[in-house]
Amino acid sequence: MHRRYASHPNEVKQFDTERLRTEFQISDLFRPNQLELVLTHEDRFIIGGAYPVTEDVTLVTDLKELGVSFFLERRELGIINIGSTGSILVDGNEYVLNSKDCLYVGMGSKEVIFKSDDPANPAKFYLNSAPAHVKFPTTHTTLAEADSSALGSIQNSNDRTIHRFIHEKGIQSAQLVMGMTQLKEGNMWNTMPAHVHPRRMEAYMYFDLPEESVVIHLMGEPKETRHLMMRNEQAVISPSWSIHSGVGTSNYTFIWGMAGDNKAYADMDQVAMKELQ
Repeated sequence: MHRRYASHPNEVKQFDTERLRTEFQISDLFRPNQLELVLTHEDRFIIGGAYPVTEDVTLVTDLKELGVSFFLERRELGIINIGSTGSILVDGNEYVLNSKDCLYVGMGSKEVIFKSDDPANPAKFYLNSAPAHVKFPTTHTTLAEADSSALGSIQNSNDRTIHRFIHEKGIQSAQLVMGMTQLKEGNMWNTMPAHVHPRRMEAYMYFDLPEESVVIHLMGEPKETRHLMMRNEQAVISPSWSIHSGVGTSNYTFIWGMAGDNKAYADMDQVAMKELQ
């Protein structure tokens, strides 16, 4: 498991592009037959990928980093499959996930194993994990069952659908909030006008992005913005003080995950367009 430290906004103002990538961008989440995990000290959030191709992948890591005897002893886990159909075994119970399905795994689950149905068309499981103080049941939700709503407009190039999976009115959790946003063809902007939510950090993972395309991810304080060039299946850490927005050279999909003081999806501080610098 790789480690990223929390950063003060005054410090980040001095970062060059390489340092921004080192601290906030996660480039290699999906390696065949491997588990990749990144622990950020922003709310002790973990971002990861499990990519079972010809072998199953088990959720294991260096437990000294977490101070526990098994991964989910004091944690909860959200999983969204961005690949083809696969399954997840949680303490012997099997959950089949089609593309863009979500599985929440509650605190106390001891064994989590990721499988693909077809090695030629493997599943790709994107993971978010947060510390938990209470156990909620393991729950599977399909894309069709998600709490979905349309936002934006073609006039503003941000016509998109937001799918909420793990949130205060959906799958219950201790603090993890997780969902997915799909931009319609011909739309490129996400989360603009921008906002911050000082009570929660967030992580994005961009996918369904053509190989030759990029998303220019905006971050930083509203009056001290910075940017990162994001490519397909790359993730980015967004501290609670930072905006998190972006524009692509084509439409794309991204998964958002949050942790912090509350689970209220709408709890955000809006930033007026005229305030951005």
